[in-house]
Amino acid sequence: MAGSSRVGVLALQGDVREHVRVLTDLGADVVRVRRPDDLVGLGGLVLPGGESSVIDKLSRTFGLREPLREAIAAGLPVYGTCAGMILLADRIVDGIEGQQTFGGIDVTVRRNAFGGQAESFETDLDVPAITGAPVRAVFIRAPIVEEVGPAAETLAALPDGRVVAVAQGRLMATSFHPEMSGEDRFHRRFLDIVAA
Repeated sequence: MAGSSRVGVLALQGDVREHVRVLTDLGADVVRVRRPDDLVGLGGLVLPGGESSVIDKLSRTFGLREPLREAIAAGLPVYGTCAGMILLADRIVDGIEGQQTFGGIDVTVRRNAFGGQAESFETDLDVPAITGAPVRAVFIRAPIVEEVGPAAETLAALPDGRVVAVAQGRLMATSFHPEMSGEDRFHRRFLDIVAA
């Protein structure tokens, strides 16, 4: 898988089109991933925002859960936004009964930490790992990282200290949706990881 310029977007549910558009605009060869066969030959994968419990259930229904877990464990670069962050977390708080993650990042994440749809908000974030102007971050029923384990690193936090972006090795996750604000620097960083 390493070295391929083809990247996938998990296309079971969520804001798939938005990620496909950003990645395509950046010159990536993008594939929508719905079946285990779609993972073959990918250099990286984006897990979009949506409903984490639904994506979890559908990944099992379509036989994708174990192949995804194996690909992540084998070093496939993955970038998760919002629900994608929940799916990449090793530990989840407030999941629905039986909800599982794919794992990979040594963090504990709380679902819907900011409340419901009405509590969605936008803010500018300083992200030392991203050069240039502050990042415009869109939070929609977003998770929060409650605990960052020793294997993971914090990329960004809100002014009150709550962690909203993390990385570990070839994995990266944000609580917010850069694909919805015209922000492409996280996707660029992801593609740099894929290229490396």
